[in-house]
Amino acid sequence: MQGHGLRRRTALMGIGGAAATLAGTAKAQTTPAGAWPDRPITLVVPWAAGGSTDTVVRVMAPRLAQELGQPVLVDNRGGASGTVGHLSVARARPDGYTLLVGTNSTFAMAPHLMDIPYDNERAFAPIGLVAFNALLLSVHPSVPARSLGELIALARAQPGKITYASAGAGSSFHLAMEMLLYAAKVDMLHVPYRGGAPAMQALLAGEVQVCTPDIVTALPFVRQNAVRALASTGDKRSPQLPDIPTVAEAANLPGFRTTTDFAMFAPAGTPPEVIRRMHQANLATIRTPEIRSRIAELGMETVEGTPEGFAEYFRRENAMWAAIIKEKGIKAG
Repeated sequence: MQGHGLRRRTALMGIGGAAATLAGTAKAQTTPAGAWPDRPITLVVPWAAGGSTDTVVRVMAPRLAQELGQPVLVDNRGGASGTVGHLSVARARPDGYTLLVGTNSTFAMAPHLMDIPYDNERAFAPIGLVAFNALLLSVHPSVPARSLGELIALARAQPGKITYASAGAGSSFHLAMEMLLYAAKVDMLHVPYRGGAPAMQALLAGEVQVCTPDIVTALPFVRQNAVRALASTGDKRSPQLPDIPTVAEAANLPGFRTTTDFAMFAPAGTPPEVIRRMHQANLATIRTPEIRSRIAELGMETVEGTPEGFAEYFRRENAMWAAIIKEKGIKAG
């Protein structure tokens, strides 16, 4: 893969209800569109409770219930890098009552890291990209680098000596760092942990020198000066940390961008009218000032997607991560 391919990141495109490209073989439509919804809706979160995806969903769920006139339940189904929850929705009836809120770590990264028990390009009908969360390249206070440029210089002087923690081989923490190391042409030593919380604890304890947690996880510790933030991975500075530059700014890597993207999906074959109605409910929810404010307080940003944007977004996201994973020979832990 050419280096510039890793340094370019297409701006987030909205995920919408026009799912023909990804829906594949349609399942039987079982819900009359005009009657939906007439009972509770379950949002499957493919991660444990308390994580960033779970947090976003639980912020949105009460307002979604108001918009739809039915209870919205949250069902955490973690395991196998999020693929357990994805599989449960892929196998669900396509009636709009079992939906998925996943992240690009599973819908764009996992298929290139492991064998998955469903057809990633045909199993789901996208509803919408609702929010994204930049990662925050952070170091232990003992690290002498005060900027990302200084950290890169330090890594060049000590190739393979500086350690960085991840939430596991193939996790978004891991892949974001590998993307940066490849673009900056430096090496550090990867130390995988079993989840984001243990990785963050390792950084706090000084077991490792560097970590790239999401802003939701890192923000409290940055504010306490327990870790030093050097750069965020978004395409613009975080409103919560306006003094922290982006990686593109700090390392002179134009176009560098990688975020955790939160998107909603239905099983393939869900009636288009149901997809459209759920998409409208998502938009109404994230446009509500109190919901937008609460998500912003977490260090995330909402996204108002369009149906037309998803197919190109999905293709480019998958192609980018497939190339990085192949180039670096990364395998899931």
